[in-house]
Amino acid sequence: MDIDALRSFLAFVDTGSFTRAAKQINRTQSAFSAQMRKLEEELCVSLFEKEGRNLVLSEAGLALRTHAEQIVGLHSQAVQNVKRYENKRPLRLGCPEDYNDNLLPNVIRVLQQAEPTCSIHVFSEPSVSLREKLDNGELDAAIVTRAPQSEEGYWLASDKGVWICHPEFDIDGVTSLPLALFQSDCKYHAAAIDGLVKRGIAYQLLACCNTASAQRAIVSAGMAVGAMGRMSVNNELKIIENMPPLPAVDIVLLTGIEAHPLLNKTSLAALSQLTYVSCDDL
Repeated sequence: MDIDALRSFLAFVDTGSFTRAAKQINRTQSAFSAQMRKLEEELCVSLFEKEGRNLVLSEAGLALRTHAEQIVGLHSQAVQNVKRYENKRPLRLGCPEDYNDNLLPNVIRVLQQAEPTCSIHVFSEPSVSLREKLDNGELDAAIVTRAPQSEEGYWLASDKGVWICHPEFDIDGVTSLPLALFQSDCKYHAAAIDGLVKRGIAYQLLACCNTASAQRAIVSAGMAVGAMGRMSVNNELKIIENMPPLPAVDIVLLTGIEAHPLLNKTSLAALSQLTYVSCDDL
């Protein structure tokens, strides 16, 4: 059955007249009548019958009415739902791996609430690489550590560096402290080395890592001490007290050259309401 024919049939149900039904759907009465005859021929039944001077639904017409309402309703709902994907393009979102566990899900949840049909492609790379990809138009947005002395981006959270080790690591039993740090462009890397030097603590830079998982794996194996943001520390690691202080950082969302429709005023305002991580509480 043609969906337009069913809509026309329901127009008669609403108006009780071929003339008024034809006007409702912007057709001539002759075109409407022809459409109803074709529907009757297709179903091999009479849908209408005379009742005095009026035309009413036959028994078959009354049976079709219920089905037609359901079919037209489902058709309209399907069209409406599918239309939501018109001109849709995925959001290419960059996020350093150390923010994947705690911050990334919150950001995606906010975006999903703003647009339930959104599709997000996540790229986990260091902040420096993500900035380059943003500038080259390869990403639509990126979660990054805010550059020093800068007000860039949309603020998401604050974090503070901590020293970490395996719970059974004997920090007092080593003559030269083995280190597993992020790469040299990381604020925690420079601050950790500088702090150890100022305190006169001997160290050996065992590993430079560009992912939090690599650093955590080395530290979890009891091979080294590390330095990372507190929100990136899992339950398998111990935070070491009485070590050189590490800096606090702001984490922000940077947007790309071309504005993505998912990153509108509403969603960006909602992102700014994410739970604040106070440096004083870290």
